[in-house]
Amino acid sequence: MTFTTRFAPSPTGPLHLGHAFSALTAADRARAAGGRFLLRIDDLDQSRARPEWENQLKGDLAWLGLTWPEPCRRQSEHLPDYRAALDALAAQGLTYPCQCSRRDITAAASAPQEGAPHFGPDGLIYPGTCRARPMSEAAPGDAIRLNVEKALGQGALPGFTETGPAHAGQHLLTADYLLTGIGDPVLARPQMGASYHLSVVVDDAAQGITHVIRGEDLFTATFLHRFLQMLLDLPVPAYHHHPLIRDDNGKRLAKRDDARAIARYRDDGMSPEEIRAIVGL
Repeated sequence: MTFTTRFAPSPTGPLHLGHAFSALTAADRARAAGGRFLLRIDDLDQSRARPEWENQLKGDLAWLGLTWPEPCRRQSEHLPDYRAALDALAAQGLTYPCQCSRRDITAAASAPQEGAPHFGPDGLIYPGTCRARPMSEAAPGDAIRLNVEKALGQGALPGFTETGPAHAGQHLLTADYLLTGIGDPVLARPQMGASYHLSVVVDDAAQGITHVIRGEDLFTATFLHRFLQMLLDLPVPAYHHHPLIRDDNGKRLAKRDDARAIARYRDDGMSPEEIRAIVGL
């Protein structure tokens, strides 16, 4: 199987140094293996995605020396794929509709009997308020969640291979972590068709991604992604979570309000080679 990586930015703003590091790392590893580097546009949130940002990010990546096959996969054009995955999980009785707002979830999770709120890769861990609701009660404004406790009865828990420097080795999923460290994640939100966690495993399978290369902030989410791959009988890539690019205070550059966009460096006359040096490549 051809070594295949991808970079999947959201067209909601300019690319920063952290994005450049991730894209270059994925492309470099694909090139070294004689494989393929793909660009995927994560535009499920149509309220924030903009064509001008997509055009700019493609221009920035090309300036950095990256190439990819066109047309690239655009998530907004593949909503039926995510619906099919949702339907497959619903057919197994593993989903339920949730009408809780973020405020409801925060209040329930912060109740005295619950102790301190816990956070996982899907945010604040859901307390299970709507878990007993059947899919037949789903309303247009509901989110769809995975019933992790019920899904644990679908077979032996698998693992995945990690090659990133911080977590290299084999990692096995455990029922305790899925229940208490992740909880019941959202698989689809109103107006978006699918959550990041569902769409990423469907997209990676559809594109034949053999090696997922991304920031180490997504390492814990890999346990959920591997669980969804098991439930949907999808192929399993290898994972490589690379260090994040941070400033002198340890703050992630791509999240800083004053982080400079790649386009600013271009306008200031910096070369792609100098960008590589800045990010340690």
